[in-house]
Amino acid sequence: MFGINGWEALILLVLGVVILGPERLPEYAVKLAEGVRKLRVMAEGAKVSLKDQLGPEYQDINWRQYDPRQYDPRRIVRQALAEPLDYVAAPFREIADEARSVRDEVMGVGTAARSFAEGGPAPAAPASVAPASVAYAAAAAGVPAALAGAPAAYPSGVGSYWDTEAT
Repeated sequence: MFGINGWEALILLVLGVVILGPERLPEYAVKLAEGVRKLRVMAEGAKVSLKDQLGPEYQDINWRQYDPRQYDPRRIVRQALAEPLDYVAAPFREIADEARSVRDEVMGVGTAARSFAEGGPAPAAPASVAPASVAYAAAAAGVPAALAGAPAAYPSGVGSYWDTEAT
């Protein structure tokens, strides 16, 4: 009833005998029984009073949701871990998609630069790729900057964006 098995009840009985003594034990057992009866009567009275106050709405109440035995911490944690966390993963998916698109653009520029270096036709750079990134990808592929879509005439004449004479 109270989650007490036989051995625990026996230990409590022995402790009661030792603490209260054999002559006072029956007196306290009667008081305990009366207290339990009064508690049951009070609970039943509260139930009847609630039923009278709520009227027909009393039947609509789901009493199971108010049962404290249903709040098992292990079950609550298990349910929380089973929930999908889409709101947490969504920003990371967006970042991963953006990183994939940047990778694909860089791979496309690298492939075009290799093709051009091997003597193929000059590829047109995608509109979304800046000229500096074309030059960087071409330099990584071993193509001179002047041939990779970078401007051919620079102030210094060496194929640099910077004017070495001015610094």
